[in-house]
Amino acid sequence: MTDSPFRPMRRFKQQLSDEEALVVLRAARRGVLSVTGDGGRPYGIPLNPFWDDETGRLYFHGAREGHKIDALRRDSRACFTVIDEGVRDEGGWALTFRSVVVFGRVEFIEDQAEAIEICRRLARRFNPSDADIEEEIRRAGAHVLVFALVPEHITGKRVHEA
Repeated sequence: MTDSPFRPMRRFKQQLSDEEALVVLRAARRGVLSVTGDGGRPYGIPLNPFWDDETGRLYFHGAREGHKIDALRRDSRACFTVIDEGVRDEGGWALTFRSVVVFGRVEFIEDQAEAIEICRRLARRFNPSDADIEEEIRRAGAHVLVFALVPEHITGKRVHEA
């Protein structure tokens, strides 16, 4: 018997190895962050992630206020879900894809210099132009909030639609 609050995967034969789950997370360009929203209702918001191998955390950026931030300040528990592009069966309709869910707690990055550096690293995944990135940081960097999802449990799964 385990004391873990996380369930074992029911379809364990489809479970990804830890390394394969990290491959999916590193490549993910977007996913959905789910939190406990107003009135205890679920709230999911699409976000662009940045997985940092050095810290073992997922990083996000956004506005300093709003529904998501209010929810995270009330309850730091969250999960983030990504799905890769998948592969379609040759000549068929079925798709085989990998999904990963990261359960954890959010920590806000209070150090502005650290937050800006994380924004640079995240932005390089989407925009190869350092000049464009630096212009965006100059324009909006003072208004950005960066937070990390500190994993407590990561699970990945290979799904074949059929």
